[in-house]
Amino acid sequence: MDLQQIDQFAKSIIFEAGSRIRDAFSYNLVIETKSSANDLVTNIDRETELFFIEKIRAFDPTHKILGEEGMGEKVESLEGVVWIIDPIDGTMNFVKQHRHFMISIGIFINGVGKLGYIFDVMREDLFYAIAGEGAWYNDSPLRKLQSVKMEESVIGINAHWVAPNRHIHNEKVIEMVRKVRGTRSYGSAAMEIAFVVSGKLDAYVSMRLSPWDIAGGTIIAKEVGAIATNLHGESFDFLHQDTFIIANPSIHKELLEKYIVPYE
Repeated sequence: MDLQQIDQFAKSIIFEAGSRIRDAFSYNLVIETKSSANDLVTNIDRETELFFIEKIRAFDPTHKILGEEGMGEKVESLEGVVWIIDPIDGTMNFVKQHRHFMISIGIFINGVGKLGYIFDVMREDLFYAIAGEGAWYNDSPLRKLQSVKMEESVIGINAHWVAPNRHIHNEKVIEMVRKVRGTRSYGSAAMEIAFVVSGKLDAYVSMRLSPWDIAGGTIIAKEVGAIATNLHGESFDFLHQDTFIIANPSIHKELLEKYIVPYE
């Protein structure tokens, strides 16, 4: 398996998809809802996923594709080469702000993440990694994450989890908010993961994410030393939804033991 060849191909179609998405702002979006009024999908999400599927199948028809919009085949295992794709991560940002959304792609070979990409479409910034070879921000290598103290950290977390909820002990989250230097919420899991791997955030937490939200980012994370697990400290299941945390290794354990505590 020639990873360099797949890497060059992946980058080329990501850049082309980004150009197509930017051009889409010149005509009307068709906006629909999925699971809730806040879970949006547009014609551009679907068209972009179809674009990736057509390109990948032409490149190698044996490659499988697991996409957010379900335009590819049903993927029940990670055997062989599997592309896990979110054509637009942060659709509400895409619709409302016309910025702060990402293309996220992870390429797995027999269950192992080998190539990861997060592309900021409007800024044309690419975060990517090749397993075992390193990670990059555009053409600049990403360094291994430096140790950080909890009181100096900036955490990506939705303000919703400070209020009483059925997932985690909100009193512990309030303690964390008071302890850390600051919190942020950007509306795109892939963007927040990109910020963690590049040191702009020190952790990001979510109560429910899907494989396509994080597949690319977790591959990049390994190359910079970030730790990505579910909220029980277990490996993420890339075929199902799960809770999620990615953090600087110096605070990952402390976050899970003291502040991000799920109900049993």
